[in-house]
Amino acid sequence: MTSGEIRKRFLDFFAAREHRVVRSSSLVPANDPTLLFTNAGMNQFKDVFLGRERRDYTRACSSQKCVRAGGKHNDLEQVGRTTRHHTFFEMLGNFSFGDYFKKEAIPWAWELVTKDFAIPREKLYVTVFREDDEAEEIWATSVGVPRQRIFRFDEKDNFWTMGDTGPCGPCSEIHYDLGPKASDLGHTDCQFPCDCGRYVELWNLVFMQFNRDEQGNLSPLPRPSIDTGAGLERFCTVLQGKVSNFDTDLFRPLIKEAADLANVEYGSSHDTDVSLRIIADHARAATFLISDGVLPSNEGRGYVLRLILRRALYHGQTLGLDEPFMFKLAGDVIDNMKGAYPELVETAPHVAKAIKIEEERYATTTRRGLEEMDSAKVYFPSGLYAAFKSVKEAYPRASADLKEVINKRPWPSGLSGAASSQLIGTGLLQLTISNMAKQSNNPFDGQLVAAFKDAWMHPAPEFDGQPRIGGADLFRLHDTFGLRPEFVRDVVRNYGLDIDLEGYNAEMERQRDRARASWKGGARQAPAPAYLVELREDTKFEGYTKTTVPDCRIVAIVHNGAKADHLNPGNIGEIVLDHTPFYGEAGGQVGDVGHLMAPGTTQELAHVTNAYHPVSNLTAHKAVAREALRVGNVVTAVVDAERREAIRRNHTATHLLHAALRKRLGTHVKQAGSLVAPDRLRFDFTHYAALDEQDLLDIEDLVNERILANEVVETKLMDLDAAVSAGAMALFGEKYADKVRVLSINDFSRELCGGTHVSRTGDIGLFKIVSESSVAAGTRRIEAITGAGVLKHLREASETLALLAEALRAKPDDLLQAVEKLTESEKRLRKQLESQQRKQAAAQAGDLVENAVEVKGVRVIAARVEVANRAAMRQMVDNLRPRLGSGVIVLGSVADEKVSLVAAVSKDLTDRLDAGKIAKAAAVIVEGTGGGRKDLAEAGGKNPAKLDEALRAVPSIIEKML
Repeated sequence: MTSGEIRKRFLDFFAAREHRVVRSSSLVPANDPTLLFTNAGMNQFKDVFLGRERRDYTRACSSQKCVRAGGKHNDLEQVGRTTRHHTFFEMLGNFSFGDYFKKEAIPWAWELVTKDFAIPREKLYVTVFREDDEAEEIWATSVGVPRQRIFRFDEKDNFWTMGDTGPCGPCSEIHYDLGPKASDLGHTDCQFPCDCGRYVELWNLVFMQFNRDEQGNLSPLPRPSIDTGAGLERFCTVLQGKVSNFDTDLFRPLIKEAADLANVEYGSSHDTDVSLRIIADHARAATFLISDGVLPSNEGRGYVLRLILRRALYHGQTLGLDEPFMFKLAGDVIDNMKGAYPELVETAPHVAKAIKIEEERYATTTRRGLEEMDSAKVYFPSGLYAAFKSVKEAYPRASADLKEVINKRPWPSGLSGAASSQLIGTGLLQLTISNMAKQSNNPFDGQLVAAFKDAWMHPAPEFDGQPRIGGADLFRLHDTFGLRPEFVRDVVRNYGLDIDLEGYNAEMERQRDRARASWKGGARQAPAPAYLVELREDTKFEGYTKTTVPDCRIVAIVHNGAKADHLNPGNIGEIVLDHTPFYGEAGGQVGDVGHLMAPGTTQELAHVTNAYHPVSNLTAHKAVAREALRVGNVVTAVVDAERREAIRRNHTATHLLHAALRKRLGTHVKQAGSLVAPDRLRFDFTHYAALDEQDLLDIEDLVNERILANEVVETKLMDLDAAVSAGAMALFGEKYADKVRVLSINDFSRELCGGTHVSRTGDIGLFKIVSESSVAAGTRRIEAITGAGVLKHLREASETLALLAEALRAKPDDLLQAVEKLTESEKRLRKQLESQQRKQAAAQAGDLVENAVEVKGVRVIAARVEVANRAAMRQMVDNLRPRLGSGVIVLGSVADEKVSLVAAVSKDLTDRLDAGKIAKAAAVIVEGTGGGRKDLAEAGGKNPAKLDEALRAVPSIIEKML
């Protein structure tokens, strides 16, 4: 049975039992900053379970795309090294929202597993929570599972919680016996629940029946629910008769393609197999993440994607794949998965390009970092240390019998007694010594002695555990070469090493300004309890065609987070109406403001400062009461019409902009965020590079062409699947109901949108882009204005031109010529100044050489000079070198309140002195930093007042180095 057939049979089984088949949500969770990625089937139903959202069905099933590679749920380091861990996987699940419970969920699961999938009963085991008598009884009596195959476990294994508080409940699992060949420990006759790998969890049934309060007390939920999860990959392993998920049709085609590209054979060696499995798994994760709008970057989701890609590329490198290859595998992923996820076809070019760009970036940065890693220190528990390169080279060839080496080879002088005992006790160091013993008659002379000389003289602190890369080197590899600790750990673990994460964190703490957090998510602010427990009223929205609606009844008032029956004058609260013209903030569009008026009068009862949705289908009006208001009062709701009209113009313009970007740049462009406000619109989108001036002009023209055409803006209510099939763009990260509003502008734009819009494009007036910038790696931002905003912008630009013309005493039409003339004059004067300074410097050079001081036989010039820039300082250094001959030159100057330093060391002294270290030491005094080559270096500082002090310190800096 193929993976596609298994997925379809699961969904068809529950569809036949009145479940709504719900399409997978994006891997980027919708409106849930507590999650890095969607990691479970229930994520998209979380608000339904919590009571924040209501849907028109109470039973659902899905095959959900999931990623576990960051944050709390992180399987990354295990991927490829086990048979069942993955970064990307599919979670099959069925859900009940207060509908059916255990007595239906358990028999259905058993029926699907044993009848539809025909998995032998004698291969199955069942677990329940230790106190869940009801579940065990259903398994034993209703389903017929022998009680000796039902096992009870405690909270760790069989009790599920959504968080520290909230819905929770026991769970029950179905496990499958893969047989002795699946045992990672070689067990031949172990019994369930041995955790050797033989017995795998197939399906987890969560019985959400309690609510846990802040004191940890459990109380029954009024409407118990069901949340189940079954990994498609594991079902494929069982139903396709495999032991490893990687041997199923989800992975083997990718593994074969990777092996063919690398000209290796899967199954030929353990290390090769691990690398091929990692590549196959990560190709799937990268393809789906990029398709869902994530792009490689240095923080958040983008950082995790970059880590996934670079981990795969590193393992490709170990197989000899030095040219880009992952973008090719992405095409194979899309071919294998497009039947279940047709959106992959549309994003295929975007995915391939994004991966290839990252592969090329890896070739120039990560490879350099891996080379630099060779010099990183490996610290051993005994306090000794050595370069990673020496350990790496010794590891695969080392002899296991160190004692024989010790007996046959004399220890060198200076390495005896306690030192030799320490050396013998260090595992990987033994391998190094053993390897050196094979290569020469005296392994402790020359290279090995030099490698460990510093460690013998200055041992590091002792510690317990594996040998490890030091924290300082970890930080340097990250800060300079972008190699994150997780990546380094994955590389060095192949040589039995670990990393000093504590030391790394200490380095990060000392330089916070250079730190980059990988995830900054936080908890979403919960709505007031009254909305979750007491208020179940839907608010009918009537604002698409109206800004004033009479006879609106106040159905609820929330004051200070609690339900209230009134608001006194001056009180700030939230008012819920039975119907309203106020648009609640959603989809990037800001909420409306306005007034609640006394019926038939101009008396203001409340000033509305915002409208939003605390739970789905309910609109709360944040307001300041002007008069006393009570539940049951009838009011006239009046939206600020002028502000609303400006928002409508900007929202429709946003749709036109999105379409224009896709036509001009390509269909890989996806919305990555937006703001629709009355004064401007902001649109974030996926793209690899900055837009040039011509791109922006072309996009502006495309939008304004549609505005001038005055085309009808059509809205239609459609079924979600029908709308998507008709070509409407569904934005990733957004939640949609089964009935959606489709907004179309001729054949130019078609999107799902619940916002307010103009009726014809001509109502927008004009469209003007005011800025284009980068938000993050792979994400660009355009800010634009429309209508009266454009007119205001043009007037301000005209006024600026007039002021410039007056200042330059030129007509507006002649401004460019006048500026060019002024620029040429400035260049001419600057050249004259630099020429004069060079002459002064040449004249000063003789004096500087005459005043050179001698430090331990080395002539040193350390002087302050008046020059325009560092280039002039370097020129001055070049002029001084032949006059000084052997020696050191350090020059300093101040320009624009900043210090510049240039240091030079003659070639004959570079084995004793380092210009980079001299410049860096002097820069510390002026509160700066610097560095460079041994013969020439530069530095800068931000404290000009201490330049003379820094120059006076140069001789002593040099003296310490000699």
